[in-house]
Amino acid sequence: MAADLHCHTVASDGSALPEEVVMMAKKRGLSAVAITDHDTFLGVKAAEKAGAKYGIQVLPGAEFSSRDAETGRKAHILCYFCEQPEKLEDLCKKICDARRKAGEAMLEKVLELFPIPAEMVWHEARGSASLYKQHIMRALMNAGYAHEVFGSVFHELFSPDGGKAYVKVEYPEVHDVIEQIHRAGGLAVLAHPGEYDSYRLLEELAMHRTIDGVEVWHSRNKAGDEERFFEIAQENGLAMTGGTDFHGLNTKKPMPIGTCTVSDAQLNALFEISYHNRGGH
Repeated sequence: MAADLHCHTVASDGSALPEEVVMMAKKRGLSAVAITDHDTFLGVKAAEKAGAKYGIQVLPGAEFSSRDAETGRKAHILCYFCEQPEKLEDLCKKICDARRKAGEAMLEKVLELFPIPAEMVWHEARGSASLYKQHIMRALMNAGYAHEVFGSVFHELFSPDGGKAYVKVEYPEVHDVIEQIHRAGGLAVLAHPGEYDSYRLLEELAMHRTIDGVEVWHSRNKAGDEERFFEIAQENGLAMTGGTDFHGLNTKKPMPIGTCTVSDAQLNALFEISYHNRGGH
């Protein structure tokens, strides 16, 4: 048995409903699935309800967007087993508001370039806690101006290096995000360190035990990443997680739920760390 601990839904930038994510995980024969939408717990309740219905364990979670102050690069922090998610409401709102503000500014620029109604974009964003570039691209695809989400049109519009509609989102500092997760009783796991070249950050966070775990297994790991992350986790007593980073249609290549998983042994180790951090309660 295995678990996929990194899945997104329509509550952020995924294309599948929380219930659909759970049902797909069940069909894949997984023992558990984690709902980790960006900066929101919005899809968790529906997923938990579906989990109870279909007999599969659902781990409530979220993936928080932050920045590494030293490099200026993004860093994503997965939050699991949050005891008091209400304590993270302000953080969720702050990040989602910043993303929505940037998204609306990008949408205005796109509407100047393409003759589509804004309503088509907002239709794609229904159910989401924010507005994402993927929602804009889905509307452009529906209007016939693009044939894929992450293709030439996306690059032309949203490349950080001169994209015609690109607007930067300002994220909170990574240490602040981790501290808030811990204050809310959650576990903080550095997600896909290789994706944003966060190797130095991982080593620093691991050495000081600032994080509780690292995402060792990920669908976009580069050669050597898994071995490197595994070694760092073992040396510093960190939990080891993994997941597909499922987004449904909103992805660069087909990536079904269960493409990347962790064993039940690793999942149980994550439970044990959470249990220990709560003083055995």
